[in-house]
Amino acid sequence: MRKLLALSFIAVLFIAAKPVKPPATKRVPVTDIYGSVSVTESYRWLENANDPVVQKWVDAQNRYSRSILDAIPRRAAIEQRLRELYTDRPPSYFALWFQGGRLFAMKSQPPKEQSFLVTLDSINDRKSERVLLDPTSLSADGKTSIDFFVPSLDGRLVAVSLSRGGSEEGTVHIYNVASGKETGDAIPRVNGGTAGGSIAWNGDASGFYYTRYPREGERPKEDLSFYQQVYFHKLGTQPAEDRYEIGKDFPRIAEISLDTSDDGHFILASVRNGDGGEVEHFVRGEDGRWQQVTHFGDAVSNAAFGFDGNLYLLSTRNAPMGTVIRVPLAQPVLSSAETVIPPSTMSIEWFVPTPHHLYASYMAGGPNELWMFDLKGTKEGTVPIFPVSAVYSVLRLQGDSIALINGSFVEPANWFTFDPADGKTKETALKVTLPVNFNDAVVERAMVTSKDGTQVPLNIIRRRDMQLDGSNPTLLTGYGGFTLSIKPGFSLRRRVWLDQGGVVAIANLRGGSEFGEEWHKQGKLTKKQNVFDDFAACARYLIDHRYTNPSRLAIEGGSNGGLLMGAALTQHPELFRAVVSHVGIYDMLHLELFPNGQFNVTEYGSVKDPEQFQALYAYSPLHHVVNGTRYPAVLMQTGANDPRVDPANSRKMAAGLQAANASTHPILLVASSGSGHGFGTALSEFIAQETDVVAFLCDQLGIRFRSTAKAP
Repeated sequence: MRKLLALSFIAVLFIAAKPVKPPATKRVPVTDIYGSVSVTESYRWLENANDPVVQKWVDAQNRYSRSILDAIPRRAAIEQRLRELYTDRPPSYFALWFQGGRLFAMKSQPPKEQSFLVTLDSINDRKSERVLLDPTSLSADGKTSIDFFVPSLDGRLVAVSLSRGGSEEGTVHIYNVASGKETGDAIPRVNGGTAGGSIAWNGDASGFYYTRYPREGERPKEDLSFYQQVYFHKLGTQPAEDRYEIGKDFPRIAEISLDTSDDGHFILASVRNGDGGEVEHFVRGEDGRWQQVTHFGDAVSNAAFGFDGNLYLLSTRNAPMGTVIRVPLAQPVLSSAETVIPPSTMSIEWFVPTPHHLYASYMAGGPNELWMFDLKGTKEGTVPIFPVSAVYSVLRLQGDSIALINGSFVEPANWFTFDPADGKTKETALKVTLPVNFNDAVVERAMVTSKDGTQVPLNIIRRRDMQLDGSNPTLLTGYGGFTLSIKPGFSLRRRVWLDQGGVVAIANLRGGSEFGEEWHKQGKLTKKQNVFDDFAACARYLIDHRYTNPSRLAIEGGSNGGLLMGAALTQHPELFRAVVSHVGIYDMLHLELFPNGQFNVTEYGSVKDPEQFQALYAYSPLHHVVNGTRYPAVLMQTGANDPRVDPANSRKMAAGLQAANASTHPILLVASSGSGHGFGTALSEFIAQETDVVAFLCDQLGIRFRSTAKAP
């Protein structure tokens, strides 16, 4: 009895110490005038991350969130199951390059915190693998990561961009491939979270062209994440001696990527006007002159060097589904371009030239087909891939043979080779066999009618033995923006969800490029509301067709998909029981004042344009939080080092929802101090974040977690 009393006393102390409601947030109204419209918000003060008061507020929010998330029943079992899945698996390879007769690849090998760079003699010779650079050897905390790497054409040297804590602020280091040692060349501020970063070697590997952000003192502090230009670095010299090449006339929000022709004679600079899809292209010849090939208004999205003296281009001018054209490098004039691959009923996503062929990835609503053409544009056949699957990347090997990575909702992504000589797709030594499978699952693909009558693809993954009785816990996801298409993809966490009797639904919303450029345009700028209408229609479809009901329906998204979450929960709070939003955008009226938000203007629009302001204000999640509304439970995750979406978005949205919420459902903010937008997140932190998500969803949807893989 005394023991029971002691335990009860301890329990009372724990309950008393546990926050029963979110921390109070002071309101400091600030009013902005947009034309004739006056807009007031109360949490502008939370934008200053360096303010000790804001930091104290974030700490209190984290304590409140942890008090709820850590107390969820079976949380330990959830973490154990996720840790097993993410660490007890074979290594995988990505970002392959084939240069100088050698294969370069990034390798992920749990439980290592970060992926590392290796070389192999061939894609079918794992025994020849050698570690070239492991970033965990550079910092004991596991928070140094590789942003990107580029080998020289002869494969002797490799440039590697390294950054810390998910910041993506990368310094490029040069390594000798034979010795694995640095040459001593180090170029700061090549990569960034706003405009990215890129390098291209010259032909003899005596130097490289690189993207350069302004240095301190060259521009005002507020401009240091903008005005990207191209410089040339000669190995063995100081960065201060580097030669300016091109970019002074580029837009403030230029995003530059660089490439070298296979013979080393030409350099290609592809320049994006922010994130809205406009691109222009420049070619540098051996005479050192840069010649502009396309302009932003020419509707040319991709360019690649051929092996026949031509530059190949993907154009959507008068062809929304895309057409491949070419111009001679000797005289790259767009007006005289020759059509190689004409438009079809499917959208061309990208293409890869080889000496005698063109491989083109086609998309029809999400899944891919990979076609092969000769250089005259005659279709020679399709490359065999999984049904209803995606081709994530194609790499030219020797001659006309290629490596491709192919996967689906139920098949893990793996590297295959294809040789046009025999027309067969073959497994490689890089094949990954995971400890789980989806043999008990079915993938259904429905066409959902959106508000304006548009047919939107919805992919539904469930166990074959599931009863459609309207009671199944269901997780709906989507993105809808920046031409990013949601392709079929394998997920380890999805296996956990299906084992709990759950349904996963993935929507192919407008704003991506699933059906070409017109599909993208129907979900950007003043037509962004279409994306949210598509998503709501998909939610209603799942309810109407008895997969689930609003009390067991959750939604999840990140970044632009976080904006989708904010719009969905403010426009249709009655449709959902729980919302998970990662690094989301919520304040659309203030977005362009954040550094990366200015790159987003060409996709979202600007408050300076009256028509675009009206569209932004009409859906901006922060400005549509209504006092007294019964909101669903919300979990927001954000990273302090995020260079793409300012964490202030999450802070302000969480504060607004907590103050307005009339339901008993929790509004939680988890703010990490050691991560950013998701890139470079250490494996252990990723697993912790995933544990929070699964535990939160199980708790809110009434799932008693089962750690076995057997049917519940």
